[in-house]
Amino acid sequence: MDDLIPSIELIQACWRNLVLGIVQGLTEFLPISSTAHLKVVSIALGWGDPGISLTAAIQLGSILAVISYFKNDLQSILKGISKAFLQGQWNKADARLGIAIFFGTAPIVLAGMAIKLFWPEYETSPFRSIHAISLVSICMALLLAMAELIGTRKKKIKDVQGIDGLIIGIAQLLALIPGTSRAGCTLTASLFTNWQRKDAARFSFLLGIPAITLAGVVELKAAFSGTATGGLVPLAIGICSSAVMSWLAIDWVLKFLQTNTAWIFVIYRLLFGTLLLLWFN
Repeated sequence: MDDLIPSIELIQACWRNLVLGIVQGLTEFLPISSTAHLKVVSIALGWGDPGISLTAAIQLGSILAVISYFKNDLQSILKGISKAFLQGQWNKADARLGIAIFFGTAPIVLAGMAIKLFWPEYETSPFRSIHAISLVSICMALLLAMAELIGTRKKKIKDVQGIDGLIIGIAQLLALIPGTSRAGCTLTASLFTNWQRKDAARFSFLLGIPAITLAGVVELKAAFSGTATGGLVPLAIGICSSAVMSWLAIDWVLKFLQTNTAWIFVIYRLLFGTLLLLWFN
């Protein structure tokens, strides 16, 4: 009987990570906060807070999906940056997009390093509580609604400048607070600054590649230790399920925003936040 205990624990860890990978993939690239949903679903199913290490590790599946989906865009950006260095063509669209991604990534990288160095209690801070997540979800819903009402929808991704990346990157800092949603912050900031919806979503996804990758890599040591994820096999299952669902979510949201507004996400976030307030009150 004792020999069966590790197997049962392994099966439980695999099932948990499969579910959390699906949740991560479905929510990472929608403006509804993957971190919030991972925590709420995990607590609701009796697994407790999944923690930063497991969350960041499973997010690597989302990175595999977004890199796969946008591989042609990434190749064009790298070629544009190379030509800019070699031939000084910094005003070309691909080079400007690469510069915008760089400036958009810098703020959250610096803030993340500062948190790691100077705020070791961040994982258990009140910012990660269910009550905080519910309030933040409602606030972000209202901001997204305002962005939908105010923005003019004129700017396209081919028009992007470094300052656009910096503005959206500063907004991305809010994603360090669970419940805000990285995609939600960047999409909202883009709409406020007059981006077209589908181009705003596309830039948000590209901007997420370095930020999510760095977060996942930083936490890999803790993830592979087995204390956070249950071991290598459950971790692989979580990453794979996250990758598949992320790819499907990216494809859906890009097609959806070509012809639809973001009001469905506003309504969802209002309901999500309100239900959490009632449920955990």
